[in-house]
Amino acid sequence: MPPAKKRTRSYDPARIRTAVLTQFGHVRQAVGTLTPEQLAAPTRLGDWTVRDLAAHVTMAVGAISRALEAEEPPRRTLALLDWPATTAGRAEDISDGTQELAAAHPDLDALYTRTGERFTESLDRAPDDRLIGSRTGAMTLADYLVTRTVELVVHTDDLNAAVPGLDIPHDRQALAACTRLLADALAAKAPGGSTEVRVPPFAVVQCVEGPRHTRGTPPSVVETDPLTWIRLATGRLTWKDAVEEAKVSASGERADLAGLLPLMG
Repeated sequence: MPPAKKRTRSYDPARIRTAVLTQFGHVRQAVGTLTPEQLAAPTRLGDWTVRDLAAHVTMAVGAISRALEAEEPPRRTLALLDWPATTAGRAEDISDGTQELAAAHPDLDALYTRTGERFTESLDRAPDDRLIGSRTGAMTLADYLVTRTVELVVHTDDLNAAVPGLDIPHDRQALAACTRLLADALAAKAPGGSTEVRVPPFAVVQCVEGPRHTRGTPPSVVETDPLTWIRLATGRLTWKDAVEEAKVSASGERADLAGLLPLMG
């Protein structure tokens, strides 16, 4: 008997909207405390400074407002689980646009204020099933908002890494959605049932072709915490380093995920 088809995970649109607004608010508050010296500091993202990274967060959120102000696409062309794989091809354009945005808006507080106001106003008027266009395809507003939790959580972690002691909090719902989307993207990239990837308390997925299990412990098990998983999935941390630093527990002959990561560029 063929294995049952896995159901696509669903997200509560109202909770995701709140999560995006909350996480953006956390970042905005923290950015407002940064000194000129801190804003000029380097990040782990190539030649981006902290100022560039802070500006990029407004770009990631402002993309929703811009898309909602544009004409609605005729049909959906991008599924939520396909989105992570589309990010690598846009890296150069995103980097150029980010640095131009940072240079054009020296007053980050004003930029965050305008972005937040436009974002709230556009969300108030738009239904969850409204199609919006992006550089990689058209998807529903509800799905696109889930991708914004990834952008916000990942870049919150980038900012915390760049500025010692900043400690921007992660909204629990945003962190959960980000973790789950990236775990599901791994399962879609490497379908199968021989390896179970556990990211407590938010996600458990089965992936990788090979022997399946029907009860008890699966043949191969990988377990880690949400932020370590997110860093692995986005290329901030290598599999080798994570294992050597005991940030990942991996057992079984198909527990090495090095060849499948990162999921995003």
